[in-house]
Amino acid sequence: MQIFLPTGQAIEALPDESLLTSLRRSKVYLVSSCGGKGTCGKCRVRVTQGSVNVLSSNKVSERLKAEGYSLACQTVPLGDVHIEIPQESRLTIGDKIAVGRAEDLAELVRTLNVTVSPLAKRLTLSVPPPTLDDSISDLERIKRTVTSCCLEAGNMHVRYHVLKEMSGALRRQNWKVTVTLGTGEVPELLSVRAGTHDGEGYGVAVDIGTTTVVVYLVDMATGRLVDVGSTYNSQMQFGDDVINRIVHATEHGRLSQLMKLVHSDVNDLLEPLLDRHDITPDDVDSMVIAGNTTMTQLFYGLDPQYIREEPYIPSANRYPEIHAGQLGLRVNSGAPVYTVPCVASYVGGDIVAGVLASGMGRRESFSLFLDIGTNGEIALGNSEMLMTAACSAGPCFEGSGIRHGMRATEGAIEAVEFAPETFEPVLKVVGNVKPIGICGSGMIDAIGDMFLKGIIDQRGKLQAVSPRIRDGEEGKEIVLYDSDDQTIVLTEPDIENVVRAKAAIHAGCAVLLREMGFTMDMVDKVFIAGGFGNYLNVEKAILLGMLPDVDRGKFVFLGNTSVAGSYLCLLSADMRREAEEIAARMTYLELSVSNSFMDEYMSALFLPHTDISRYPSVQKRMPGNG
Repeated sequence: MQIFLPTGQAIEALPDESLLTSLRRSKVYLVSSCGGKGTCGKCRVRVTQGSVNVLSSNKVSERLKAEGYSLACQTVPLGDVHIEIPQESRLTIGDKIAVGRAEDLAELVRTLNVTVSPLAKRLTLSVPPPTLDDSISDLERIKRTVTSCCLEAGNMHVRYHVLKEMSGALRRQNWKVTVTLGTGEVPELLSVRAGTHDGEGYGVAVDIGTTTVVVYLVDMATGRLVDVGSTYNSQMQFGDDVINRIVHATEHGRLSQLMKLVHSDVNDLLEPLLDRHDITPDDVDSMVIAGNTTMTQLFYGLDPQYIREEPYIPSANRYPEIHAGQLGLRVNSGAPVYTVPCVASYVGGDIVAGVLASGMGRRESFSLFLDIGTNGEIALGNSEMLMTAACSAGPCFEGSGIRHGMRATEGAIEAVEFAPETFEPVLKVVGNVKPIGICGSGMIDAIGDMFLKGIIDQRGKLQAVSPRIRDGEEGKEIVLYDSDDQTIVLTEPDIENVVRAKAAIHAGCAVLLREMGFTMDMVDKVFIAGGFGNYLNVEKAILLGMLPDVDRGKFVFLGNTSVAGSYLCLLSADMRREAEEIAARMTYLELSVSNSFMDEYMSALFLPHTDISRYPSVQKRMPGNG
């Protein structure tokens, strides 16, 4: 059997295999937030020719069913079929992924007074050749030369693959070699290359996010950011959140598959970056990764099962130094891979890296750090103490669980404002094209403005103030865009999803503050991290009750602090030590067993909050308050 696409591409379909699985096997990826369970409704396709068995059509409207649409994960071909994949169902690249700028990183290095001291150091050696009077082994000859020029190498560790290549490399260029040494507590001979290879080589800093993977290519002689690459995390095809990934790895026995996918993402990003700058893979001598605890375990192929089960224990929080060749990463096989330490099951190295990059661990005044994503991770503290927690905000800000939700790719509504009297929406669309869905910033904009204009009440319920509000299949909905071939709505369940997510973030902050005996007026800075946070409208987020109603000058947007912190650890032994100290100082608060968290969460399921006095600026702006 074959699946034919409008492009003419023909894909093999195996018996009893869903369209989603067949497409995925041929590297045609669809948005599948639920991992193929049929609950998110995102992988819609249209069967234009051929017979199929539709297992479930709960998430497809009657109108779309009549037009031949079904969910790819719930559709099994019974013979050759022809299908169309609408743009909103395709997993595409091109989001507003905040990857950082060279000038920002240079300023960060200056601000934190970073001294470059990498994980690996290069030395060009002229090794005296052996004679009958000087007949020590090739390895001892290298050790003696290294000791004579810079450091004691008597206890230097050597890997088998280096030993195999060493003798040939020494003789290939008349005993002139470039050696790469690991700079850990025990020196390590990482590679021996014939001839002279100028410079200190290159390093790679990686952020392994649940949604995206970001790679920095760095010149280790100067710390200069050479280039940046970013892509979706290919594990997304098995679900948007870490729980779906854990289930896929454990219950479905696909741990090795998930590990290989993220390794491929890193390799596929690195290859064009290296080609573009005429750099060979062997010139990359070190790597640092940062990610949440689950992503880190999946990167190393460690069973994440127990992260999901009470009492929620990861395999490790601190990882031994591993060599790139052991993981199949296409750089110098001996390159050390350092992992920014994690703290607990749901607070990982990405947050430690973020706290490091923010500098809040050095400040005497107290700061609040928010990383807004699928998991809302929070840290509160200063140079003396740090407390951290994680709350499941859910993937709604990434478009999952929202009727017409999508990521911030071309065609996504990213901002909405309603006219005061007519309530007609004015839309801003990514790419200035016809809208096909709405992304996280657009939802926050729309819901905040609807609340301010009286289109929804404090509970997020739509009010009958406009013809655009109508009864839909899931209850009331408001039409944001309507044309002959495309209708985009926000439903009351969509609004409820966003309200629940903001309530979780609010409750996490409130509980941390209470545990430390703090109030928001005692917090000097509110650092907002994450690619999504970079595009957040602060005023609208405060209207929702997602962010605290404080002096706007306290908010500092940092972008992707996970990769920024990873970059700092790549550059400097001092930064790696500081990251280790930050992780050791962090006290983790498990919110799932906190009664006060549930109380705060329930109170925050209103806009902006049941106690509106907590949001005085919002109270002043509400209808009837002048």
